[in-house]
Amino acid sequence: MSENPLSNPSSERGPVRRRPNTSSLWLLLVLGLILTFLFFSTSGEKRSTIDIPTFRQNLAKGNVARVVVQGTKIEGEFIDPPPASESAHAAGDKGETKKLNKKFIVQLTSYIEPDSKLDQELREAKGLVEYRALEPTDNTGMVLLVYLLVTVALFAGVWFMFRRARDQVLGGGMMLGFGKSPARRYESGERPVTFADVAGLEGVKRDLEEIVEFLKNPQKFQRLGGRVPKGILLMGPPGTGKTLLGRAVAGEAKVPFFSINGSEFIQMFVGVGASRVRDLFATAKESAPCILFIDEIDAVGRHRGAGVGGGHDEREQTLNQILSEMDGFTPSESVIVMAATNRPDVLDPALLRPGRFDRHIVVDRPSFKGRLEIFKVHTRNVPLSDNVDLERLAAGTVGLTGADIRNLVNEAALWASRHDKQHVEMVDFEYARDKVLMGSKRDEMLSDKEKSLTAYHEAGHALLAWLVPSSDRVHKVSIIPRGRALGATQLLPEEDRVNIGETELRTRLLFLLGGRSAEKLVFNEYTAGAEDDLKRATSLARRMVTHWGMSERLGPVAFRDGEEHPFLGKEIAEQRQYSETTARIIDEEVGQLLRQAADRASELLTSHRADLDRLAGALESEETLDESDLERLLGPPAYRRAQGATTDV
Repeated sequence: MSENPLSNPSSERGPVRRRPNTSSLWLLLVLGLILTFLFFSTSGEKRSTIDIPTFRQNLAKGNVARVVVQGTKIEGEFIDPPPASESAHAAGDKGETKKLNKKFIVQLTSYIEPDSKLDQELREAKGLVEYRALEPTDNTGMVLLVYLLVTVALFAGVWFMFRRARDQVLGGGMMLGFGKSPARRYESGERPVTFADVAGLEGVKRDLEEIVEFLKNPQKFQRLGGRVPKGILLMGPPGTGKTLLGRAVAGEAKVPFFSINGSEFIQMFVGVGASRVRDLFATAKESAPCILFIDEIDAVGRHRGAGVGGGHDEREQTLNQILSEMDGFTPSESVIVMAATNRPDVLDPALLRPGRFDRHIVVDRPSFKGRLEIFKVHTRNVPLSDNVDLERLAAGTVGLTGADIRNLVNEAALWASRHDKQHVEMVDFEYARDKVLMGSKRDEMLSDKEKSLTAYHEAGHALLAWLVPSSDRVHKVSIIPRGRALGATQLLPEEDRVNIGETELRTRLLFLLGGRSAEKLVFNEYTAGAEDDLKRATSLARRMVTHWGMSERLGPVAFRDGEEHPFLGKEIAEQRQYSETTARIIDEEVGQLLRQAADRASELLTSHRADLDRLAGALESEETLDESDLERLLGPPAYRRAQGATTDV
């Protein structure tokens, strides 16, 4: 699998709409407010504020040229501006000013009474001073107008922002956008995604080729009465390339590709999900032929009626609408519905029946050949050194998906860039693989006792894997803290396997309990460092007994585990399908398997105590040992000796 995005994808939501440029409107509004503020703040010459004694003093000297009285305010103009020190107000405000401004203002505490002393002084100076008395202005209307304009502007701004946000999410207007489909439409750019960009999934691509042929030439199938499946369900672990396959089908057929996530149908309003489904399928029919891709369909397509207290009514109504729309397709409509999920076991049976999702395609983890092709795809633009062996990397990444391999290549390129290298070398890929599989190195330092405990623990794991023929190959042993572990023993299988026998499972239990047995043998006590080993060993032993019938006492019976999908709610209401006596026997059989593995591990480590001490000592001094170091210390591994013995025979 390869994750190469579309070269120049254009994401649309339905038909292209011309919308008002709200950014320009907001810019003009802000500029208008700034200009208005500047106009009112700078209009007219600046006035000095003076007190009443200063005004009377200059009035008596005849230094006042004009006076206008309006309400409790006197505005006037000096003939010759006096020094600022004469006015307490002006000096307190701006003591650095040498003279007052020519225009001044006097703020009174009350209106000037007709027969007051100040009124008489103004009347006596009327011949020398231009004196006018005006009625006080009523600014109520102006204030109300300003408040109204500000309120309207705020409402308009909120409305524009809400509509813009809603358009970006739902592709519609403020109110009508709730029912619009949020599906994104991808159009192929200069280089669309095709099957050539999808590596490691040859069988899946063969199953999808006839879908491409139908989209290109539907008459070829219709003339013989053939019907291409309406729906295709891609099932597989995360990161295996299900979404990329949908884009590749669209790129091969050169048709529009609509993509939506299952969770995008569900909203807080009742009926919105069903409305979006109707709009989505209507848009797809208008753009036919096309591909409609629903990612994570299990978010909306789970079992109806499941869960404690009943199901989610809005989700179930949305699922009902999807079922109805898929039934509404006619054989002549070239709309292919593709869906992806990594939980096919929780989907509603009505969604999986023929006529809806007719074809179920498993997109599994890639094999060795597939991983090799994926490495080639992801390293096309990475300058590689001559010592990089992609086949060795593919063999050492069993179980990784295409997304994991892409991450590994990226980590190797980043690590090489940090060291200013011109090419990515094999050692960079080794570092990236250790980081992906075992985690990043931790900076904490272990004490001598903890380091010795960790060394013997990992030596116990590695030695048992080295001695037992049916075990996987030991790739690396390290006591450097990584992730949440103080040490790690990395095994690499010789080949890809899809089945495993009881002997190999017992060997795996032996390997898991080897570290704990080594601690008991050397230090005569158990430590908390074996917690994860015990958890994994117990889970494996329980599956051997309850799922795979590997217990002579219980026989070929599978006992259902009611904790597989507790979120569905069905297991809580259903009774256990076996008795308390059987449950006790299951616990006894699981315990017996684990005790047998622990006893066998102790016997092997006791008989090879010298090898255990030598390996632990090397780990304490070197901290990391690879396969060649182990062979130098312990000799050839058991699996190689077994192959040689078989060859000799």
